[in-house]
Parts: sequence; structure tokens; C-alpha cells
Amino acid sequence: MKGSHKPAASGKDSQANQDAPVKRLTLPRRSAGSGLRSRLYTSFELALSLAIIGLLIVGIQAFAVKPYRIPSGSMEPTLTIGQRLVVNRIGMDLDGPHVGEIVVFHPPEGAEQEICGPTPHLAKLEGAPCAQPVAKEDSSVNFIKRVVAGPGDEIYIKEGHAFRKAPGTTQFIAEKDPYIAPCSPASLPECNFPVAIKVPRGHWFVMGDNRGNSDDSRFWGPVPTSWMIGGALVTFWPPDRIGFF
Repeated sequence: MKGSHKPAASGKDSQANQDAPVKRLTLPRRSAGSGLRSRLYTSFELALSLAIIGLLIVGIQAFAVKPYRIPSGSMEPTLTIGQRLVVNRIGMDLDGPHVGEIVVFHPPEGAEQEICGPTPHLAKLEGAPCAQPVAKEDSSVNFIKRVVAGPGDEIYIKEGHAFRKAPGTTQFIAEKDPYIAPCSPASLPECNFPVAIKVPRGHWFVMGDNRGNSDDSRFWGPVPTSWMIGGALVTFWPPDRIGFF
């Protein structure tokens, strides 16, 4: 039916529809207070991140690795004064030290006075090296030396060279020691301990690579495993000496 059709929109009406105003989306303006809260939150996140990193570093140093600075020339030429290295603490807990390894440890009390125990005395030059340390460690001091003999080994020292007889063997074998500083004629008395001793169970005989100028097990005895801190892992300073052990 003719009356059922809607009339078509006039051109005027179409133009009016096209030109209808468009509503624009208006974002709410941030207040000064919200910006301050955002900056405070960012600062809190940064502080929390730094705190977590600090705790991780402390934890790593306590249980895994720890940096040390070489204080003396007793390990020259391998390690020089001021050189810095990282010590592996985990390896020491897992399988202990081994002959040839450079280790950081607590010495016995009186080590700096070269006291040999358990009955305090001085080791006799050109006699036997100290066979046992005093009973107590000096936990306030850290030493670094090289392990030259282990539990059950027999050892004597001639002109700074370690001669070791391992358990179950019949002869003494000279240490392969291209890393040492040879003893000078003036230091030869301190470099000779020709009477062999047996390293006690659970102990390690340690010596500095600077054999004529090292305060070590020759004078204050082998070191118990429980006094060991860790084995040298990598040296990182100075740059020209960077490398693994």
C-alpha cells in the first residue's frame, strides 16, 4: 500500500545528519597527588630491588664465593701484593682441598709468632717441620697458601722444595713446582727441614710459593680441614693478571 512507505529524507535532512557535532572523549586530569604517589612507588621499587641485590651478594659471599686481597709477598710470583681474587667456598664444602690447590684458611693461634703445638714450641730449623698446630684456630686472620701434602702423606723440605710420600707408596716424590720463588742462600736454613713428618688425618700441609719468605706449615703445622675457607677460583685484579687457577 502506498501509505505504508516512509518518505525519503530530504537533502536538507541528510546534510543536517552529516553535520551533527561529534562528542570528544575527555580524559580525567591527573592530580598532583597521584604524580607524587607514582614517584614514591617507583622509589620504593628501586630501594626494594637494591635491598634484594644486596642480600643476594651477602648470601653469595657467605655460601658460594668471596673476594680477597693479597696482603703480603708470601705467594710471589704466583700472587703479588694487592692482587685480588675470588675464592670458591662451595667446592671446599663438597670435596675439600687437594694437593696443588691455592687455599684461603684460618691459621692456628700464634701462627704469626711461629708457635708450633700442641705443646707450644718453635720448629727447629734444619730439623723436622712442625707436625701439629696448636688446638685453636685464629678466626680473625685469613692466610693464603698452596697445599703441598694431605692427610696421611709424609713430607720433608729440602731447599724449599717439598718431597712427599703418599699413603701406600714407598718413595718420596719431589713437588713439581715451577711456580715457586727459589730460596736464596741467606734463607736456606728456613728452607730446609730434612726430617720427614706424617700429616695427621684431616689436616693439610700448606706453603707459600715464595719459599724463602713465607710463614707457613713448616713453622706452625698442618691446617685442619674445618679451618679451610675456600680454594682460589679466579683473579680479577689487576687487569693484566686476570685468569683462572
